[in-house]
Amino acid sequence: MQRSLILLKPDCVQRRLIGEVISRFEAKGLQIVGLKMLQVTPELSRQHYAEHVEKPFYKSLEDFITAAPVVAIALEGLEAIGVVREMLGATNGLKAAPGTLRGDYSSSRQMNLVHASDSEESAKRELDLYFKPEELCGYSLLLTPFMRADDE
Repeated sequence: MQRSLILLKPDCVQRRLIGEVISRFEAKGLQIVGLKMLQVTPELSRQHYAEHVEKPFYKSLEDFITAAPVVAIALEGLEAIGVVREMLGATNGLKAAPGTLRGDYSSSRQMNLVHASDSEESAKRELDLYFKPEELCGYSLLLTPFMRADDE
């Protein structure tokens, strides 16, 4: 089982796509173990995008991510990191395949609706930025045996 941080970015919130995106993750069998809406501050943006702070495009990235609330989601599931990234599609919505979240709802490189952790290391770091340990709720679903085999 893996956990991944998902951020429904300001464009997703402003376009009222929160429910649509969450329902697709749930339909895939991923489990929400943490969920909250928050306003990203410039400080949190710098922590989250630490590898980009010195790059010329960082200011526009910070302006975007702090422009409106985001929804932070901790998702859990088998190979959750890779599964989520496949569901999102290419970073640039113009190049994302139909059927992916970005392919269906985004037509921009930057306004691409959703951020998702790209590795287990990133997921750990990002989840720690957005959630306190007590805000994550592990639990068992009664339908799990109908979604995957015991040995998966």
